[in-house]
Amino acid sequence: MKRKAILYWLISSFWFFSKPVASAAPQEVQTGIYLMNIYDLDINAYSFYADFYLWFKWKGELDPMNIEFVNSVEKWGYTIEPYTEEPVLMDDGYFYNGMRIEGRFYHSFELGRFPLDQHELDIRVENVEYSNEALLFVPMESTSLIRPDFKMPGWNIVSSRMDTHANFYETDFGEGKKRAYSNFTFGITIARPLSYFLLKLLLPLMVVILASLGTLFLDPSFTDTRISLPIGGLLTSVFLQQSYSSALPDVGYMVLMDKIYLLSYILISLIILKVILSGNRLIQRKTDPFSQKIKALDQRLALLFTAIYLSGILALVLIT
Repeated sequence: MKRKAILYWLISSFWFFSKPVASAAPQEVQTGIYLMNIYDLDINAYSFYADFYLWFKWKGELDPMNIEFVNSVEKWGYTIEPYTEEPVLMDDGYFYNGMRIEGRFYHSFELGRFPLDQHELDIRVENVEYSNEALLFVPMESTSLIRPDFKMPGWNIVSSRMDTHANFYETDFGEGKKRAYSNFTFGITIARPLSYFLLKLLLPLMVVILASLGTLFLDPSFTDTRISLPIGGLLTSVFLQQSYSSALPDVGYMVLMDKIYLLSYILISLIILKVILSGNRLIQRKTDPFSQKIKALDQRLALLFTAIYLSGILALVLIT
């Protein structure tokens, strides 16, 4: 009987100690942010300056204050002012600390829809010491993430958000084990005002296009005038395109405004071709009825070109 009892004790002990030990849950850190300013937004340098507050609340032994900004630029120029040297123990049992940061951040601007483009400028925070197995950032509920009177000249503020995700690095950094880190991200979405597209870019081009189309309403006998208007419009369009292209970085694709100008060049070229063909036909048949027939045809073509041109712009805006 004793042997059975000893055997049962040995088997029970082996089963108990062989069970896998549950790993400790990572320490959660409630994280909040409040944006004060964004300035010096430089599309050519793919960067912007941000001034904001960042704070943490947590329970546990791990201090989350040792952080880095994943998309930081010019780290030597950062200004970081902690609230206190040591965490403050609050009445609810949480530790609390934070900092005010001012620095430059990287953002890859996608300009395919320029000048109707919008961008989400983001600030990405990770802890330098602890992976997500030990520490997790959790967005703190907040009614406001941005200063109420915050404005960016030349841009509309669309929305703001904050979230967290695991950022896995495809390297072990020489430690022999790949790790993932909790990444806290604050994003603010900005967009160019529609008036910039309609009044500053599209309106001058439409004036040039209307002047070029007006050629088709002139009497076919005024060949010199009819040919000079679209040629002048073509040269003006080139200068107008250069005026906004010089403010954009060199990219390997056409932006929305480039496509609209390409459509404009095709239209002006067709007008020039029509004027040349009409002039040649008028020289061959110098009769007034034939001149009136050319004039009527040109006017119908002008209306058709206008409809196709405006439809093409609308299609580009919708599908680009």
